[in-house]
Amino acid sequence: MCLILTQNQVREVDRIAINQFGIPGVVLMENAGRGCAELLMAQKPKGPVTIVAGKGNNAGDGFVIARFLHNQKIDVRILLLSSPEQLPGDAAINWKIAEKMQIPFLLIDSVEELDDNNWLQESSWIVDALLGTGLQGEVREPFRSVIAHINKAKEAGVNVFAIDIPSGLHCDTGEILGEAIQADITATFVATKPGLLNGDGPELCGEIHVIDIGVPQAVIAQVQSLK
Repeated sequence: MCLILTQNQVREVDRIAINQFGIPGVVLMENAGRGCAELLMAQKPKGPVTIVAGKGNNAGDGFVIARFLHNQKIDVRILLLSSPEQLPGDAAINWKIAEKMQIPFLLIDSVEELDDNNWLQESSWIVDALLGTGLQGEVREPFRSVIAHINKAKEAGVNVFAIDIPSGLHCDTGEILGEAIQADITATFVATKPGLLNGDGPELCGEIHVIDIGVPQAVIAQVQSLK
């Protein structure tokens, strides 16, 4: 039987791994991004890969993916939905590395700018690095419109790779919170999430792959008793 962890349990996994076991968050992010990059490279992308990044740890995972793809000479670029100054600690670290590697990027300040940009339509794969498992309320703008743009590109034949969970899908219930990504592959970390198996999850997540990010089994055992 596959391991399933809820939203609260996932939060505790990170907290315990970092605070009790001393694993830096940036190490967990590195492992997560590298695992996603390896899975994506196994799909043999035939054209550009576009990372669409929000402003949390999901974005940081996306920056790590971009770095590894770039090192493998895969055409990769980043669409940023928030200024680099707004990125939190570990995500900011990986952004600075990606920037110094001169990975092409565009900062999207408005949905209108996205309308004028053709990166999504030109991509062979779009990486959903927008929203993670912590999403609670309905997706707000500009994320809602960006998700709609990604889904439109998918309808036109572009493949979509979701990090941890398709953005806009509730981690536990599988409810669509206003607008949600339609993915071909979902690379989820540590364990499957209930929302991938319930509600609209099965129709949105595509193939589910669980990525090992180096969390000790003792941490997982500790959180399994939590609701």
